[in-house]
Amino acid sequence: MNKTAVVTGASSGIGEATARRLASEGFDVLIGARRTDRLEKIADQMGATWKRLDVTDPSSVAAFADGIGPVNLLVNNAGGAKGFAPFGEIPDDDWDWMYEANVVGLARVTRAFLPAIERSGDGHIINVGSIAGIETYEGGAAYTAAKHAVTAITETLRLELLGKPIRVTEVQPGLVETEFSLVRFDGDAARAAKVYEGMTPLTAEDVADCIVWAATRPSHVNIDTIVVKPRDQARATKVHRS
Repeated sequence: MNKTAVVTGASSGIGEATARRLASEGFDVLIGARRTDRLEKIADQMGATWKRLDVTDPSSVAAFADGIGPVNLLVNNAGGAKGFAPFGEIPDDDWDWMYEANVVGLARVTRAFLPAIERSGDGHIINVGSIAGIETYEGGAAYTAAKHAVTAITETLRLELLGKPIRVTEVQPGLVETEFSLVRFDGDAARAAKVYEGMTPLTAEDVADCIVWAATRPSHVNIDTIVVKPRDQARATKVHRS
């Protein structure tokens, strides 16, 4: 019997790349995101199951998890950033969205699937965090606070689930060229492109490779944390550009 994997935020970027890789590894994959037109197309291409999912909506999460049998792998990928304002200028709405999408939504989805993960007898939770979970930088107070919270949740889960057949991993990427910056800068494509200008960023497939590698280790092997950055990046704001 194939193992079952659930991937959130799977309509593009890291989530989509991870879902495709997991399907190629023989997992039965359930993907979720808000953009159902893209989800349906991706699911058809890879032979996966899809359901609409908005992690900021409790009823959406409940419907997404309803009727699911044992789950071997949950990849919490949904999330993102909004804006690049200094601390004193961050709107409440941006704080709220970043906490709901990155922290509360992750907790909500994990809580919904925990019984199914334990029932599998060989479960794994992989949270897609960021180097923003281990660093801070100017203009990133809300996002770094949210991603620090993801790291705290991951480490707490590992403590609380000790002794159960569930592994817990966090993957913390640096600069990855996806729609992340486009969302952060409210659709400003020129500003988003400048984030990766003059350097070679990671691709979504690079991060998916890390996720799938951790997920396919023997069951007794827990990869706690993977920090992955482009060669051109040393820290969040220390980037070599040609």
